[in-house]
Amino acid sequence: MRPLTGAFKERRRRLPPMSDQRSPRGNNGGRGRRRRGSGGNRGNNNRRPKRYGGPPIADARVRSADAIADANAKAEGRFERDEPVMGFPEGMEAPGRFSFEWPLTPVPLATEEETAGLVVRKGEFGWLPDARVDEIGAKLKGKAMSLEQALSLRSALLQQKTVYSHYRMQSRGKALRAAYDDGVSIVELSKRFDFPPMNIFRTVLAEKGWGKTKIKESFKDPKRLKEREREEFEAAEAADRVSNVDQSESAGAADLFEEILADWFEDQGVRLRRQPEMVKEQSKEHGRPIKTPDLLFLDHVEINGEPVAWIDAKHFYGADVEFQRKKMAKQMNRYIEEWGAGAIVYRHGFCANLFIPGVTLLDAGPLDLSPLK
Repeated sequence: MRPLTGAFKERRRRLPPMSDQRSPRGNNGGRGRRRRGSGGNRGNNNRRPKRYGGPPIADARVRSADAIADANAKAEGRFERDEPVMGFPEGMEAPGRFSFEWPLTPVPLATEEETAGLVVRKGEFGWLPDARVDEIGAKLKGKAMSLEQALSLRSALLQQKTVYSHYRMQSRGKALRAAYDDGVSIVELSKRFDFPPMNIFRTVLAEKGWGKTKIKESFKDPKRLKEREREEFEAAEAADRVSNVDQSESAGAADLFEEILADWFEDQGVRLRRQPEMVKEQSKEHGRPIKTPDLLFLDHVEINGEPVAWIDAKHFYGADVEFQRKKMAKQMNRYIEEWGAGAIVYRHGFCANLFIPGVTLLDAGPLDLSPLK
């Protein structure tokens, strides 16, 4: 790549073309290089676009039939195991049995795919202005997806886009630094290269020889930065909700959602343990929390015909997005290993095609969420 010149200061010369950009609809975050076609078709014009979302849920269920059966059997037999079961108190009473019908309103995959194309734009990583939110809301009228669900989907897509494009961004580090040195702002680089502003800023500083510790400490105390770097930091942080966001409010809402869920089951007579007491217990016994779902049932619980030994509450929309899906499966598999099949309750619902073996997916339908408003 030829070095960038001072023409950046005039902002009239175009940056090198981003031939490896990807649409959010591809659902792969732009990972890796495109393989060359055969027969001289260098552009791969005949390649079928990557299907949005995971495999069809019916096919996934068939392929995972054995894993599902094992998880269900483990959940059903967890009270008869000879070895100690994590989280079960000593001398606990014999478990009772409860069965619940939980109404569901999942979002069709086609609706999620269409919405993904609305909520993610090139170079747009920050909080959306009111005009954009209103635009998205207007286009969702009559659709099977709410504005809250759409904005939560956007967060999942941006997180995936950020993670999957990280190495591609680092490979352009020298070009990004050259442009920055020529006067192009971090926010402008984000819009042109389609990488998160704060990640670009970290990459630029690393190219200048800054170590990770220096970058981290400087971002914690921006007054230590020189004038331009401080101004760039403030602008980049304001334009980036992926890498930098005050999560205190959302964390508080998530905790309240967990309490509402636990209270609902206890009101039905189900005995359970909550995450905070398990965290305290495991930290004392093992030095750190090991496996701590939000709810661990001490009775047999069946929801929509499926055994549920534990529940995790998620204060977001369950998107059929690869990065989020894999992250959820990795976390839930730890619980399945210990207690068998469980469930996730998504505060903002979930996609009809989302599938995690051994996990029943639920929305917040039966819950009274008025305390969250």
